[in-house]
Amino acid sequence: MSEYPNSTDVLVVGGGMAGLAGALALRENGANVTLVERAPEFGEVGAGLQMAPNASRVLKRWGLLEKALEIGVQPKHLVFRDAVTGEELTRQSLHGEFEDRYGAPYVVIHRSDLHRVLLEGCVAAGVNLVNDVTVDSVETVDGRGVVHTAAGVDYEADVVIAADGLKSTLRPLVASDEPVSSAYVAYRGTVPITADTPATDLEDVVVYLGPDCHLVQYPLRKGELLNTVAVFKSPSFERGEEQYGGVDELEAAYKDCVPAVQAALANLGTGIRWPMYDRDPIENWVAGRMVLMGDAAHPMLQYLAQGACQALEDAAVLQDVTAGTVFAADRVNPADWDEAISAFNTARAARTARVQRTARVWGESWHVSGLARTLRNLLFKSRQDNDFQYNDWLYGQAGEGVPAPGAPRVASRLTA
Repeated sequence: MSEYPNSTDVLVVGGGMAGLAGALALRENGANVTLVERAPEFGEVGAGLQMAPNASRVLKRWGLLEKALEIGVQPKHLVFRDAVTGEELTRQSLHGEFEDRYGAPYVVIHRSDLHRVLLEGCVAAGVNLVNDVTVDSVETVDGRGVVHTAAGVDYEADVVIAADGLKSTLRPLVASDEPVSSAYVAYRGTVPITADTPATDLEDVVVYLGPDCHLVQYPLRKGELLNTVAVFKSPSFERGEEQYGGVDELEAAYKDCVPAVQAALANLGTGIRWPMYDRDPIENWVAGRMVLMGDAAHPMLQYLAQGACQALEDAAVLQDVTAGTVFAADRVNPADWDEAISAFNTARAARTARVQRTARVWGESWHVSGLARTLRNLLFKSRQDNDFQYNDWLYGQAGEGVPAPGAPRVASRLTA
């Protein structure tokens, strides 16, 4: 018998996208899972997010994709334009050949809606969800993870999943790093789509690329809302100010952009802005019986729209590497956890590091000026629709993980 009254197979720290996905994945394998969240209620802030096929395949696996499609939007195209001239640079059709190739749709969805889909999935699966728990530390004692909380209540588990985000309390157990400032900030906003909303592009994800700035628009909630995100290089953020008491920086960043971009700034909520950070990739995510996942392990800039997508990939691979060992014959085998979390770390670290690094480079290419902008536009315009050479490594089904002993290959499971 455990000396800890709060004992479970798996203890997940953090109730965001990654934590809920990880909890659901392991509960699907038969584990007793407790998830603790510091907030008094579950919820998600922000606006829309893009869910590429590598993520929607995971929802499909869990039987949650239809719920996401009921409230989300399947855009017809991903379109890039020059923000200064308005000219189209390239587009990717997101139906037909694209969906057939990647085995799942491209979906745009409000962050709170995707969070609710995952939360309801956890509730239905029987995950034990606990709010108002602030985790201070984790240690490994006699082969089990012990979680110490601010309230003095301890939890014990065979394994602890640290999914506590960019500013993770538990990441210092494996790395002595800090978040890296990008010098860019984002303003976001969602407004109702009305008869006065310009009809252009309401079925697409449209990205306008400008010097030191970009703007993204797409519909949400079955076309009821228009989501707008403006990202620009901020002098005040470079000085260390996360928030700023005016909109002069925002207006100045887009002063040379086409009227359609400038008009879209009116859709933004300017009461708060999101400073953009990531971290340098790390190879090791494991400390004893604790393992990082999601933004705690691999926070990334948003230029590839992969933050939530990689969290869902994490959960799918975690499910696979535990299915044939830890949960063999429908019985949890605690002795196999060390091998399982090591296999998860090995399967995911290189993949997510590539996404993190590519997101940085991709963002730099969006924001160039002068000759570099001319060359970028020429390169983009040389690409034909349904040229998948730049998509396959990210959206494709190969290389998304490794098989656990006795388990099917992750690549094939992710298409199920």
